[in-house]
Amino acid sequence: MKVKNAMGIALTAMLGISLLAGCGEKPAATETGAEVNGEQVAKIGYIGFLSGGGAAYGEAQKKGLELALEELNETNKGNLKIELLIEDSAGKKESAINAANKLINQDNVVAVIGPTLSGEMFAAGPIANDAETPIFGISNTAEGINDIGEYVFRNSLPESIAVPKAIEAAVNKFNIKKVAVIYCKNDDFSVSGFKTMKATAEKMNLEILGEETVSTGDVDFSAQLTKIKASNPDAILVSTLYKEGSLIVKKARELGLNVPIIGGNGFNNPQVVEIAGEAAEGLVVATPFSPEKQDENVQNFVKAFEAKYGKKPDQFAAQAYDGLYIIAQSLLKTGNADDRNALRDELAKLADFNGVSGKLSFDEKRNPVAVPVVVTIKDGKFVPFE
Repeated sequence: MKVKNAMGIALTAMLGISLLAGCGEKPAATETGAEVNGEQVAKIGYIGFLSGGGAAYGEAQKKGLELALEELNETNKGNLKIELLIEDSAGKKESAINAANKLINQDNVVAVIGPTLSGEMFAAGPIANDAETPIFGISNTAEGINDIGEYVFRNSLPESIAVPKAIEAAVNKFNIKKVAVIYCKNDDFSVSGFKTMKATAEKMNLEILGEETVSTGDVDFSAQLTKIKASNPDAILVSTLYKEGSLIVKKARELGLNVPIIGGNGFNNPQVVEIAGEAAEGLVVATPFSPEKQDENVQNFVKAFEAKYGKKPDQFAAQAYDGLYIIAQSLLKTGNADDRNALRDELAKLADFNGVSGKLSFDEKRNPVAVPVVVTIKDGKFVPFE
């Protein structure tokens, strides 16, 4: 039995929108803006990290998008059909660029969701912006994303908002005075997170004992963590994607580094618990979404997601889910399924959107205005940090 989300029912009832999931067998290509059985057809592209070392991010996003589409299709029909065209970037900038070019110039999508990684957005974002096609980041948290251009949006909270909240909460609870930092040096997102961590630590007058670097794909962090242990920090700040970050946490505990570990946005994925196991206990991060939040929209979304996929949604699924709702809402207000410029202008007006990731508005630079929640891992689950 499927559990319908109250937000989906309310939104579709208000807008009269019908959406068709782009899962399973791929539908035949349709001209954007064409009418089929009285419905306008709008094609939306999604560029996701669906294969490779960070595929858990993309898979979570894809599930969130598919659930949103299914709910909207079930609750209202006859006005607008959205086809979701999915491209796998494998976390590579070149692939993200190729996918953006294909979706925009060959498939004629009215908007693009993704790519997953900030580095991919820095590569593909200019393609969309130059083509005057809205591109909507659902997991891009690095600084400077919206500086790419006026057609670039995101509902993912920048690290500059989330990271300070997590550090502040941990410092206050554990009386932290000195920290060590470890980050991935060849990933734009991780470097941006590191810069925010360092700036936050300095602002809070924390002593930074050392800065260690790793690279994506690394599996042995013994040397870096041995140096960190020798410096005797009160806490460790980690800015990486989930795979490397999980292994860092695991090795730190194996080496006897039993101090608080504060992570960036890359840790907001259940894979952290699967990879790090018990070592993940106590990890502190900030997120715009918690499946444990006692909110009707959130709990209906969690139930629906669990009913469909057999597990709880994470931040990446939630932001993808909200992202499609935001685009659908804005697209319906334009009254035109293929007007990229009208969609861009409507997106820029977004205010007080009540999604599963919380209430969201855009500022003048199209950055999200929202409040993150600080969580910790307890008994293998992300729960509010208290």
